[in-house]
Amino acid sequence: VHRLGLRHRAIHLLVFNAKGELFLQKRSMKKDCFPGTWDSSVSGHVDAGEEYGACALREPREEIGLELAAVPERLFKIDACEATGQEFVWVYRCEHEGPFQLDPDELSDGGWFAPEKITDWIAATPEDFAPAFVLIWQLLREE
Repeated sequence: VHRLGLRHRAIHLLVFNAKGELFLQKRSMKKDCFPGTWDSSVSGHVDAGEEYGACALREPREEIGLELAAVPERLFKIDACEATGQEFVWVYRCEHEGPFQLDPDELSDGGWFAPEKITDWIAATPEDFAPAFVLIWQLLREE
């Protein structure tokens, strides 16, 4: 869908800990889009016939081994655009302390980062991040 530029649905989940740090994933080098860049804690495509909320429960389990009891807090929606790779994205938020079991096909690394560190890092080297995360972070900081 990305190669063809087709519009499709996705979710991003931002996982914060009690200290207010955000868990970022480093995308696997096997990924077709933006391999090796830092991204939201969890992100993934909504399957055909699947609701956004169901995807927000499935993807954390698949990518970082996080089993959520309920659909996380929904923050905002982003319409399909170049930055999202033509994805209609719902952004969700939850709190968890980890540790996580990272799927090596999806992620090569992950870590907790203070919001100020993320803001400064994006300002200095935005190419380290997937474009969708840069947009999400800007929108989150505006709220």
